[in-house]
Amino acid sequence: MQDSAVGAEGLAFAGVQNEKAAMSHASNIVFCDGPDSPHAFDVVPLQPRNGSLDAMCPVCKGRGQWNTEIDLVSFRCKRMACDRCHGAGWVETGTDPVGLPDIEVSPEGYPRWTIRFEPSDTDVKVDPAQPGLAKT
Repeated sequence: MQDSAVGAEGLAFAGVQNEKAAMSHASNIVFCDGPDSPHAFDVVPLQPRNGSLDAMCPVCKGRGQWNTEIDLVSFRCKRMACDRCHGAGWVETGTDPVGLPDIEVSPEGYPRWTIRFEPSDTDVKVDPAQPGLAKT
């Protein structure tokens, strides 16, 4: 015995269709050229300070990322990670190298996690033509 509410006949009778209706909504999409754009940091929270890093990143101002595109009505956005702080929002001000998670290929040919160390004194300039891609 088949329940009519669960069977295909019940779905057709209840008015459920397999077609998806397009849902339109108002939008006001703004494109940001980099962290200096007016809406670059809208709804982007500050990152918590990691104990090993000393100061807020001068590029992203402690946020680790910025909007490359944002809808000012729904606040949906596309974001780009900061190349100066690698998304941490904080930078090392001393001479200590900064450890970053990375993936490398093992001698057996398999990927594995590792820590990559970079110098802390790298100066990064954002290219407005390609936000998120840095010129060091």
